[in-house]
Amino acid sequence: METTKGQYDRLLLMTVMLLLGVGVVMVYSSSSAVALTSYNDSSYFMRRQIMWAIIGLLCMMAAMRVDHGKLADKRVVLLLLVVTFVLLVATFVPGIGRTVNGARRWIRAGGLTFQPAELMKFTLVVYMSSYLSTKQELIGNFKSGLLPAILVSGVFLGMTLLQPDFGTVMAMVVVMLCMLLAGGASLAHLGGIVLAGLPLVYVAVAHKAYRLKRITSFLNPWDDPLGAGHQIIQSFLAFGSGGVFGRGLGEGRQKFMFLPERHSDFIYAVIGEELGLIGAVVVLLLFGVILWRGVRIALRTDGFSKMLALGLTVLICGQALINMAVVTGIMPTKGIALPLVSYGGSALVVTLASVGVLLNISKETS
Repeated sequence: METTKGQYDRLLLMTVMLLLGVGVVMVYSSSSAVALTSYNDSSYFMRRQIMWAIIGLLCMMAAMRVDHGKLADKRVVLLLLVVTFVLLVATFVPGIGRTVNGARRWIRAGGLTFQPAELMKFTLVVYMSSYLSTKQELIGNFKSGLLPAILVSGVFLGMTLLQPDFGTVMAMVVVMLCMLLAGGASLAHLGGIVLAGLPLVYVAVAHKAYRLKRITSFLNPWDDPLGAGHQIIQSFLAFGSGGVFGRGLGEGRQKFMFLPERHSDFIYAVIGEELGLIGAVVVLLLFGVILWRGVRIALRTDGFSKMLALGLTVLICGQALINMAVVTGIMPTKGIALPLVSYGGSALVVTLASVGVLLNISKETS
């Protein structure tokens, strides 16, 4: 399905809407039991997912209509950076920040919560796109080109790590490296940065017992089947019992208090159990379509638009790939949701807004 100049990428839009629909259905299927037990309302999480989806779609439509080039304005970039920084700081303020399982990642506003780290992802992609498009001739120089971008990004990633949100930080490091490489940064410089960061990663993992347990349980989850290895073992059981064709929509068993985070981080395991290998592969292919169309859009533009399209595409598809790798046991457990599918308010809204920007850029292609 080709896109002519002045039109949105219809295939990208259709794919996103299909994934969004799959998400609403699977959130209900995976959460109905726990919602009935906890809230006496089997549709509790589904209704909230629909509410956030509507808000996200409104943001997406607005982003589709407003010229994305305005995001390149230094005043807009600075405003995004300041607002995001203030919101990240607010998570540590008593009475404003909300603590869940020892992590301060949310801000409570009335009956709703917002996760500033989701906005941080979008902000850093916009900042890096603007920086790379204006400093392209300097990016090959470490001190005057690459270092300032690393330092600014490092401030926001450091604050996110303090929450703590190690998974988001690692995901964003990958996105930043991809953008810097595409923007002309020296491979030797980037390799040096990665090597310099490895000791920091080691300290972050080794000095937190729960992170270390995630690594050891990833290597052999059956060493601690009732503890650190429980989640991934239950995920394996879900995929295994689903087989090729699945048990049928709504017929999964692991969601009945066996599989933790069934409607959020591990919803892909419920898809594998209820829709089988075929359903899991279809979802994977849908994200493959988003990757294809996003890269295609980036290749057909230049400057700020090119970097922004690439960054948003890697952000969405990179998180999807990490989530699927975690749920299938290819990577250690991280708190990364499946974009457009997993239950979550701020993540869904920011992702749909990002899609809107990507669709806006697609109008430049021919």
